[in-house]
Amino acid sequence: MRSSTSKKTLTKTQAYNALMNTSYQPATARGRRRILEDDINSTQEQSEQKRWWTWKKGVLLFLLLLLTPFLVIGIWDLKNFSNASSKLFGTSNTLGILAQTPPKSTDDRTNILLVGYSVDDEGHAGATLTDSIMILSLNKKDNTGYMLNIPRDLYINIPGEGRAKINEAFQDGERSGFNEPGYPAGGIGLLEKTISEHFDIEIHNYVIINYAAVREIVDALGGIAVTIESPDPRGLYDPNFQPHEGGPLRLSNGQQKIDGQTALRLTRARGATYGSYGFPQSDFNRTQNQQKVLAAIKAELDWKLVLDPRKNGKLFNAAGNNIKTDIKLSEVIPVYRMFTNVPNDQLKSITLNNIKGKNLLRSYRTPGGQSTLIPAAGINDYSQIQEAIKSIQ
Repeated sequence: MRSSTSKKTLTKTQAYNALMNTSYQPATARGRRRILEDDINSTQEQSEQKRWWTWKKGVLLFLLLLLTPFLVIGIWDLKNFSNASSKLFGTSNTLGILAQTPPKSTDDRTNILLVGYSVDDEGHAGATLTDSIMILSLNKKDNTGYMLNIPRDLYINIPGEGRAKINEAFQDGERSGFNEPGYPAGGIGLLEKTISEHFDIEIHNYVIINYAAVREIVDALGGIAVTIESPDPRGLYDPNFQPHEGGPLRLSNGQQKIDGQTALRLTRARGATYGSYGFPQSDFNRTQNQQKVLAAIKAELDWKLVLDPRKNGKLFNAAGNNIKTDIKLSEVIPVYRMFTNVPNDQLKSITLNNIKGKNLLRSYRTPGGQSTLIPAAGINDYSQIQEAIKSIQ
């Protein structure tokens, strides 16, 4: 009886073990290989998935490293431009520049009045007299343009003020609080009206420039190349500059690179001081040199420079600190593109004493004894000048 019970118990144990072995161990070699292959495939899939994520992370890291400099430069650019924008356009919202509003124009031509004065020079007498008056006219249809200098000594009828040198118009408008529909308020508005009525030119925008802007912009560009073409074989010499202004201006004939301080003296020199040479036409030579400096600055401007935050910060600061304009933020890129699209050889430099070889001015002494200039046709006859300007458009 005892042996029979033991045998029965053993049989149950063996049955249980057999059941377990059947559930968890393969009964044949083929089954064992199948499980082994499944394990290998599962391991390979996990390895490939791990490699995929590792590669993806590597690509993302590479792109991040690649884009970081551009992000830094972009933020840097925006900061530089934002600082200048708040001064120039009254807003630091730089996104407004993306709107790109077409600039104001007449028959595809945009006329910008450029005015230079010395309000930045505290010791300069008559600082609000506009010693530099230039019209920059750009034709966006055929990418041509001209720079027309108006001599500061032109004796002209200033509306509401009477006859005086044209460089007094700005000062008069500031003093009287000029404010008329169709023109900007203040001195620049009265100057615009004076030019528009006498020259029959519609002014679309203005830019008022402290002379310091010339020095700072040229230095920001790393200097500019100008060609001195003086009739004197010695070149140009004007001793009428103090040591803090760089001292006497002396430049040889030919092309040379000049810095900001030299460029500033070149735009102001007219050889009126004893010992000067190379300025036989005095103020006309000065205006010609101003045109050369502007053309040389234009030649240095390109998008690479404008987008380089190491340089554009200085450019933007020079503009923001020394320039006033009514050009809107949304018009900046279209106007800049219009200006730079004009090849240098298509940007003509014009003075009223030499339009197509003809002098349209003559000397005149006012009742008060001032030495001035008037139209060759007569004291208030601008018909010849108007026709000559239309012929170059």
